[in-house]
Amino acid sequence: MKVYLNGSYIDAKDAMISVEDRGFFFADGIYEVVRVYEGKPFLMDAHMLRMRAGLAALHIDASAVPTLNEISAKLLTDNDLLSGDATIYMQITRGVAPRKHAFPPGVTPTVYVAAKPFKQHPPEYFTKGIAAITVPDTRWTRCDIKSISLLPNVLANGAAHEAGAFEALFVKDGMVIEGSHSNLFAVLDGVLMTYPSCNYILSGISREIVVRIAVELGLAVREGGLPFERLKDVSELFLSGTTTEVMPVTSVDGRAIGDGKPGAITTRLAEAFTAYSRGA
Repeated sequence: MKVYLNGSYIDAKDAMISVEDRGFFFADGIYEVVRVYEGKPFLMDAHMLRMRAGLAALHIDASAVPTLNEISAKLLTDNDLLSGDATIYMQITRGVAPRKHAFPPGVTPTVYVAAKPFKQHPPEYFTKGIAAITVPDTRWTRCDIKSISLLPNVLANGAAHEAGAFEALFVKDGMVIEGSHSNLFAVLDGVLMTYPSCNYILSGISREIVVRIAVELGLAVREGGLPFERLKDVSELFLSGTTTEVMPVTSVDGRAIGDGKPGAITTRLAEAFTAYSRGA
């Protein structure tokens, strides 16, 4: 498999990064993941816009970053990924410098891009739904930056898998806000709800598409917090994300959501999202 690293297209096994890279020392960097359907990157421009915002937030010199669209296109070709599903992973760190907390001047960012085949989740995840657990939100207060510093997310998702669940849902100040690697939607009192876009969540690209589709379908949509104590009253719950798409959640902490089956609104949005992502 060919990857891109700092100006070169090389075999993945030959890709090497300095031990003095600030991504290794401090998780000082950002990343993006783009879905590819039948060889076509999905919503690439939106992902690039969010990456540029992340670079600006971390004060990483974006002028030193090459054109990722062109790099991605070449990797899809070189790795024979012009048909079928794939993902493009892009990571940019501040670069190589002696280990000091202060930002070093004149450092060239480390740029890594990989394109790989995507193995879809089991069909029953979508037809029957998945289980989730709730966990306290221990993350920092800039979750809107797609940082490579993901240890709280890793621990939360690890706890979910240990409990036999697919996803962990973060609870902050009594509100269920999002998953460890997905955004969250709920149907409560007939209204589709999702946590407001702010610094406490990563406002997903797929999340924005789901909201847009829901409005176009004439559904009542509200951005607002879902109180933890009202989880028992939710009739439908689902995740959205680049690799999860629209995925129903049918139980949380061992308690069924609604009737324990994917709901009508979730199913309708999932079908519309699939059609949109594949250009139907």
